[in-house]
Amino acid sequence: MDNLETLEKTATDAVISASATSHKKFVYAFHEGDGKNKQLLGGKGANLCEMTQIGLNVPPGFVISTEACLTYLADTNRKLPAGVMQQVKENLIEVEHLTGKKFGNPENPLLVSVRSGSALSMPGMMDTILNLGLNKITLQGLIKQTQNERFAYDAYRRFIQL
Repeated sequence: MDNLETLEKTATDAVISASATSHKKFVYAFHEGDGKNKQLLGGKGANLCEMTQIGLNVPPGFVISTEACLTYLADTNRKLPAGVMQQVKENLIEVEHLTGKKFGNPENPLLVSVRSGSALSMPGMMDTILNLGLNKITLQGLIKQTQNERFAYDAYRRFIQL
């Protein structure tokens, strides 16, 4: 093996090693979690995972772990941990596939709910965002989907009044 081959192998091994450590799992699809892991998934997240596991009719979704939040809060620069956004995108694509809808699509928009949670129950203390993905462009798609213009405009009004 010459010096160039040795250097390339060393660089490749370093990249593989770095990527293995930087790809920590922070996002869990509902079918991946369970109700026993409230410390990692939060109460709501763990319960949604549990309901999915036992076969209840739960829309597809995913949970961003409490570990991702704690890592973010511990960072003085307030940066998301490496890999979180990529994992969110991958899970959102899976939800799009399962629902047949697409986030941001003006004809067939996927609207999602974002609910914060913790291991302990704190009613009324945590924020909820409903109909994320609803905007002037996707509004017409929601009207078409629901055949209910009043409902769509009311949902849009509630979203922008957050």
